[in-house]
Parts: sequence; C-alpha cells; structure tokens
Amino acid sequence: MIETARTNDGAMIEADGLTKYYGEFIAIKDVSFRVPRGEIVAFLGPNGAGKSTTMKILTGYLAPSAGSARIAGHDMATDRLRGAERLGYLPENGPLYPDMTPRSLLEFFADARGLGGSQKRDRIDAVVRQCELGSVIGKAIGKLSKGYRQRVGMAQVLLHEPDVLILDEPTSGLDPNQIREVRETIRRLGERKTILLSTHILQEVEALADRVILIAEGRLRFDGTPADLRREGRTLDERFHELTRSA
Repeated sequence: MIETARTNDGAMIEADGLTKYYGEFIAIKDVSFRVPRGEIVAFLGPNGAGKSTTMKILTGYLAPSAGSARIAGHDMATDRLRGAERLGYLPENGPLYPDMTPRSLLEFFADARGLGGSQKRDRIDAVVRQCELGSVIGKAIGKLSKGYRQRVGMAQVLLHEPDVLILDEPTSGLDPNQIREVRETIRRLGERKTILLSTHILQEVEALADRVILIAEGRLRFDGTPADLRREGRTLDERFHELTRSA
C-alpha cells in the first residue's frame, strides 16, 4: 500500500503514471506525484530504486513507456524546450570540462542559452556570488575539490533563473564540511524555487525537506512530510527499512 499525504494544486512538477520498461525489466511503474511552488521535496529510496530514471523522465532526457511528466505545466515529451526554460537540472556527477575555469564554463553555457551583453555579465556575477565561487573563479575546474565542482555545477543550472530545480544526489561523495556547504546553498535556493532532491541519505531529509517521496523497486511507497514518515515515534531509519524491505 502507498502512504500518501494531501495532493497539491498549482504544481510546478508533475509525474502522472510514469512507467519505464527496458525490455522485460520494469525500472519504474505507475509513479505519480505533484510538487507545488516553493516546496523542497526529498526523493528518497535505496540504490537502484528508480530515482534517477524518474528524474531523467521529468527533465525530458528520457521518454516514458507510459504516463506523462510536466514542468511548470509543460509536457516534457511534447513541449520540452518550453519546460526546459523553467528547469535547472543537476545530474549526479554532472559533466564539467576540467580544463575550463568556472568563469569560462559559465560564459560557455550563457552563450548556449542565448544570454548576451549586460544580461550575461549580470547573471554570471549573480550565480558566482550565490554559489560562493569568487575565490576559485579563475582556477581550472579539474583542480578544484569535489565540493567546489558541485558548486560550479549548481551555478551552471542557475544561470537562466529557473523556477524548478531537480538535483540528483547533490551531496554524494562529499566530505562533511562540503555537505554542509551544499545543504546551505540548497536551503537558500528553496526560499525562492521549487526543488526535487534525489537522495538515499536519510540525513538529507531531516536537514532540508518539507516533504518526502519514497520509492522502492520502481514503485511509490510513501508521500508525506518527514513527521508523517516518523510516525508512532519511530526513526527515519526504521521507517525506511519498513517501507523498502517488502518492496
């Protein structure tokens, strides 16, 4: 049985019956949820649960076998370009060019997005401040720590001022100090944006999330608040085990 909280109107992210087959393998099956404006949602599940597949469908990088995905009302199968204008997507281990500096990378992506003149300069300056990249702006990305590389990736997805952010394991592989820095950045962004944050780390739920969506073996198992997840005084770890062990 799926545990769910209330449904929300005015959704910025919508998954409606998402299903994806690879041959006979079912990656996800009938996954549905809605994320309203201004909410930070932790998309939780064990490794291999189908989180990345769901996110790739939501961002238009992958077509579903059934169902639909919408960003700010735009169907990502039929109106992907309009949806992409409202979306910033940071995949796990997102591609960065190690020989570039953060500034040259941001200039490259600004050009790719059609930003020019004073708008290009203003947006690059804004995301450099927002992601605290000033001290490394002229260094080769390949020589930066993973924490700084993650900040560079975050700055790149913020260039066009998207309303919706989809972040896939943004703290994976970081040390505790770097995790704290990335979490603080996400909290600040969550004051103005809708965020879907994929993770299998339960501490991310406590630190960041207004709401939790949990999947296991490609099926939705829970949709509610962190407090709902900890019902009857049990810990998140206990509830995670309960909801995933019988999947």
